[in-house]
Amino acid sequence: MSNTATTVAAPPAPATRRRRGLAPLEPVSATSKWVLGLGFFVVFFAVWAFATLGGYVSPTFLASPITMAQEGWLLFAEYNFIHDIGMTVWRVFGGFILAAIVAVPLGIAMGAHKGVEAFFEPFVSFCRYLPASAFIPLLILWAGLGELQKLLVIFIGSVFQIVLMVAVTVGAARKDLVEAAYTLGANNTGIVRRVLIPGAAPEIAETLRLVLGWAWTYVIVAELIGSSSGIGHMITDSQALLNTGQIIFGIIVIGLIGLISDFAFKALNRRLFAWSSL
Repeated sequence: MSNTATTVAAPPAPATRRRRGLAPLEPVSATSKWVLGLGFFVVFFAVWAFATLGGYVSPTFLASPITMAQEGWLLFAEYNFIHDIGMTVWRVFGGFILAAIVAVPLGIAMGAHKGVEAFFEPFVSFCRYLPASAFIPLLILWAGLGELQKLLVIFIGSVFQIVLMVAVTVGAARKDLVEAAYTLGANNTGIVRRVLIPGAAPEIAETLRLVLGWAWTYVIVAELIGSSSGIGHMITDSQALLNTGQIIFGIIVIGLIGLISDFAFKALNRRLFAWSSL
């Protein structure tokens, strides 16, 4: 009976293997990732070109890829767009680094000590639902229209998210490792320094990578009001002139810079935490 059951059950195996490439959660090779990722952009630009060059969409509402590229070249050649890019990058990383300096230690303290968490968590949870753009009128009153105001917009948009995400990561540490460290003679400070922080470090780095992506969305809001430079300032000026080519080019530049920074962050995390599965 067992031999018969084995014989009957055997044929579906090849079919299962043939379907494995489309199975849920089945990984794909690095080459396939690149091909599929680039394939989407090829399809996207092809549809865009078909809609605009074919006359299906008015240039007033959507410039063609060719017009967008021409306007982008004009921005670099005549309007010193590289300076705008530099200012935007400086604002994003400046505000984000300030947020990380404040948020990571506070998040570690909240995750490690429940009393600290009970004190700060309600306020931090309340603040993280407040849109950073809502603070702009107050920040203009407090800090003027200079760089500090723009850095603070990105700081406010990032700091509360980092605090809570770091606190959750640190608080999810394995209790058996903590108990083992106490058994070996570690004190409270040693538990935080030798167990909680090293164990949570890869997840904290991944949290910073994710929030950096959010910081790029805040910078345009920060540059829309009272700014004389930056990609957001260029987009605002282009909107007044109905120059959709420059608007789209600015948006694409932001996406490209964000993508490059994301890849760099991933590579750094893999190098620093090679033992982690992230």
